[in-house]
Amino acid sequence: MRKRVRLTATCLTLALGLVLAGCQPLPEDEAVLVETEEVASADEGGAVSVAPVEPEAAPPGPVPPAEREIDWSPLRLEENTASVSCELDYLEQGDGRALQELDREAVTAALAPCEERGVTRLRYQGRITAEFTALMERVTEVADALGIDKRVLDIDSAGGQVEDAMAVGDFIAESRWTIWVREGSVCHSACVFVLGAGDTRLITGKVGIHRIIRMSSTATTRAELNAELRVVYDRVKAYLERNGVAVAIADLMMAVPNRNLRLLTVGELQLYGLDGVNPAQDDLDRLRLMRKCGEDFVRRRDAFARAFDSRCKAPDTELEALSSCGLSLRRNYGFPDETCPAESPLSEFDSAADLVFSPLAPPVREPSASEDASGSAETEAGDDAVEADAGGQSMNPPD
Repeated sequence: MRKRVRLTATCLTLALGLVLAGCQPLPEDEAVLVETEEVASADEGGAVSVAPVEPEAAPPGPVPPAEREIDWSPLRLEENTASVSCELDYLEQGDGRALQELDREAVTAALAPCEERGVTRLRYQGRITAEFTALMERVTEVADALGIDKRVLDIDSAGGQVEDAMAVGDFIAESRWTIWVREGSVCHSACVFVLGAGDTRLITGKVGIHRIIRMSSTATTRAELNAELRVVYDRVKAYLERNGVAVAIADLMMAVPNRNLRLLTVGELQLYGLDGVNPAQDDLDRLRLMRKCGEDFVRRRDAFARAFDSRCKAPDTELEALSSCGLSLRRNYGFPDETCPAESPLSEFDSAADLVFSPLAPPVREPSASEDASGSAETEAGDDAVEADAGGQSMNPPD
């Protein structure tokens, strides 16, 4: 039986058509309310920068994936650590083909069946280590070569090395990955840095944080240990900032003893920028779409997103009904666009018909100018808020 989820206000499209296990409402006394209000367009939000910026004024960032030289030295993962599937529905299709040998031939053989549809899901269960970094690098390079652009990292990890997590996170941030913590899975400790790097974060499992442990420390006093940790946390904050996550999460981590685990609520995940569309990636996509598809395309895309939020999403909406509503509604905004079909909302449904859950509904009535300009802004935050599972986590569909 397909189960129901409720969706948060930040979603833009139902891009990957994920079939998720169900969620239960979060008790009201545990929720953290995060109120937001839509604006008609980004440049009306009052925080627009147009002054020239010298390139050397920006700090050096990570090396882009296209410029990295991937190490293909022989490497073997532990059994049942990683698997590759061309299907997003793990309930019906399972987790696909096990991947242990990480030589180019083995990785290519695992991903080749996904080439036709252009969608792959990498299931990873284990700690964040250098081997995980190698896995992500190699799978990404082969996916690039095969033209597989829709990529989901289906992760279940209790954490690992902070430095490894930030290194692989910077790589993921430039490699077009959606991160999924599905029901029954966890993303704890250092895994949160990986989660934050995704273009979109889908969460129905549990996300937890605690204080970073300095295993190699030579400190003998609290002051010495805090001085070491301050250097580490400064690096962590810089990483979070460049990947669209609130640096305040690092301060919260400092207050949680490493023998404990603080599970983040739905509101906290939204508050700290760990759930849904990555705001840093959304800004970058806007610039890319402006250059490639034009200003009119971006305006229509934004208008569709507002209408989708206010007219398709409702309490207890099933994914089948949501997808049908979105596919019908987008016609009113000229999508799929003839010039930029792949960038159009819900483009995955155009290239992979078997991902559509239900027949298209009749075309949705064209909204009036007043509705389009103010419909979503008039919706109270509570109307768009989502309910979550018993663990207090939410789900946002990717852009």
